[in-house]
Amino acid sequence: MAEKQRTLAQSIKLSGIGLHTGEKVNLEILPAPDKHGYKFQRVDMDGEPTIKADCDLVVATDRGTTLEQNGARVYTTEHILAALYGCQVDNALIKIDGPEVPIMDGSSKLFVDAIEKAGYQEQNAERVYLELDENIKWEDLEKGIEFLAIPDDHYRMTVMVDYNSPVLGTQHASMYQIGDFKNEIAACRTFVFLRELEFLAKNNLIKGGDLDNAIVLVERENIGKEELDSLAKLLGKEDLNITVDGIGVLNSTKLQYENEPARHKLLDIVGDLALVGVPIKAHILGARPGHSGNVRFAKVLKEYWKQKQKAGKRFDLEKAPLYDINDIEKMLPHRFPFLMVDKIMEIGEESIVGVKNVTMNEPIFTGHFPGNPIFPGVLQIEAMAQVGGIFSLSKIEDPHLYSTYFMKIDKVKFKQKVVPGDTIVFDLKLLSPIRRGLVNMGGTAYVNGKPVMEAEMLAQVVKDK
Repeated sequence: MAEKQRTLAQSIKLSGIGLHTGEKVNLEILPAPDKHGYKFQRVDMDGEPTIKADCDLVVATDRGTTLEQNGARVYTTEHILAALYGCQVDNALIKIDGPEVPIMDGSSKLFVDAIEKAGYQEQNAERVYLELDENIKWEDLEKGIEFLAIPDDHYRMTVMVDYNSPVLGTQHASMYQIGDFKNEIAACRTFVFLRELEFLAKNNLIKGGDLDNAIVLVERENIGKEELDSLAKLLGKEDLNITVDGIGVLNSTKLQYENEPARHKLLDIVGDLALVGVPIKAHILGARPGHSGNVRFAKVLKEYWKQKQKAGKRFDLEKAPLYDINDIEKMLPHRFPFLMVDKIMEIGEESIVGVKNVTMNEPIFTGHFPGNPIFPGVLQIEAMAQVGGIFSLSKIEDPHLYSTYFMKIDKVKFKQKVVPGDTIVFDLKLLSPIRRGLVNMGGTAYVNGKPVMEAEMLAQVVKDK
């Protein structure tokens, strides 16, 4: 059954501090219509400009992912986008009254908790996935960053981080499907090395940093109290009691997982790849990732998606059909000139692919139209209905004793003309479970991979022989 897009059942309000700006910000996540995607809206600016969550709009990736559009910027977008994507929310509007998404506890957990509490609303539009026909590789040899996307039925991820550090050596993290995000990944916090803090502070970053929203990793022993006090002052937190107990984690903060840093890197990838703009079915492998590499790989995937859309949907018509014309005649009562299906390529639990070869020899072209032959739209619908009829009859014993009758046609669209020489491929999916002989299917007709017609149909299977 086709998956539907979904949004939030109700809006969510949260407040917090920006990690880098240190400013308090109020944020509201609202339900959004079908095919809206993720958008931010700066309600504190004149005109309340919106910023689409799109990898082509990324303008900075230093310690976070920054988007800019319509003269407005929004900083540190990755954790909230990871939460929305990880909860499989397709459409949301994120209103924010400051320049930076609040850091909360340094993870996606509080966003996920709020989303789960708000609940979900199923929408009408189908969820369309980016699915791969080949492996996609990208690397930055100079920085040692590697990404590989492999075709998969789920959204899987495997991450390796290697900082050549005594406290954080090589770590791995995995997510076997997107449903694992909420429990296995969302709570993993951002991290920073103690040696980086002074540089970040002097460059006006991490003004909102605290030991409550970040893991600070310590790589050396014998750090004096004077050095720690100086660092606390630089961060504007003179009253913060900082302790170091050798190599490890500042203030002996307990890690939730031994590989929490690697899991957080995986979280960041989920958030940054949400900027591709379409849900993904692939196994993503990342080595030594960071926001810059994540976003550059997101652009590679987006370009692949655009090219795939241009090329159209691919069907293997060279393999042996599941049913040939002789098999079809045993199931359908139709005969020349009204048998509209030449072969069935595949039948799944909830789907079917059938083929109609359009030739000039068909009697319809005598009058439709002389000198400009066009295969009528009503016959395209009839051919699609016959494919749907074969699907429904394939699910019962003794199909020759049954007939399939049209009850309703809905949402019909004709996208381009079909002419002699075209091969129409009908790709249909069950829209709801078959009950009392009622079969509700939706489908698209393709020629050379491009949609030419789409429709939803309801029919009833009746034993009448």
